[in-house]
Amino acid sequence: MTQAPLYVVVALLGLVIGSFLNVVIHRVPRGESLVRPGSHCPECGNAVRARHNVPVLGWLILRGRCADCGTRISARYPLVEAGTALLFVAVAARFGWSWELPAYLYLAAVAIALALIDLDVMRLPNKIVIPSYGVAIALLVPVSLTTGDPADLIRGLLAAGLLYVMYLLLAMWGMGGGDVKLAPLLGFYLGWLGWGAVAVGVFAGFLLGGVVGGVLLTLKLVSRKSRIPFGPYMLAGAFLAVFAAAPLTSWYSNLLLPA
Repeated sequence: MTQAPLYVVVALLGLVIGSFLNVVIHRVPRGESLVRPGSHCPECGNAVRARHNVPVLGWLILRGRCADCGTRISARYPLVEAGTALLFVAVAARFGWSWELPAYLYLAAVAIALALIDLDVMRLPNKIVIPSYGVAIALLVPVSLTTGDPADLIRGLLAAGLLYVMYLLLAMWGMGGGDVKLAPLLGFYLGWLGWGAVAVGVFAGFLLGGVVGGVLLTLKLVSRKSRIPFGPYMLAGAFLAVFAAAPLTSWYSNLLLPA
């Protein structure tokens, strides 16, 4: 079956979901409703017109400014929408027409929201993390039941428990509580794919966090006492594993045991 229609559908879905994620990123940390009021300018309070609410295109039409008061609208809004669409297409290319696809599309959306919220306010809200466990189970457990092979599910649950214990121990040395709550969720998704994905995801998260932290220290943008959100690196490492764990583990195995 050709993949082109799938890419078109998930790209359009990504644009719509990305628009909603902008609301989530802005309102959830503030404890505001996601439903009311509707989209509006935070400066003048006027509602955004329907034609200006089209993902990416609306921002371009307005040239990045409110139609009523002229206040500048951050470029992050269209970037989140376009970025979500691109990530959705990448996930669709990875999983194709499979039962796992909805679960990993959901993870992609959650990853974007959590990463940006953590960068903004250095929190991983329970309102997003905790329900995501239920969604993951609801989307992936039926896959295991349908195939009649529980291996992926069992491995995912074991990986979730392993990462929870690991991050709980790391919390004794300053790891944030939000990171501890997020770790089993990522463990479940990565464990579903294989132990290689778990290893790559965890290692990549720490590597990315270490490299970025080192660069920030070198540039004196932070001090050794500064708090740096780790959630974005956990999530980036997890998605690196989703896309590249198989070739990376194969390369590493061949390096250790050449043919």
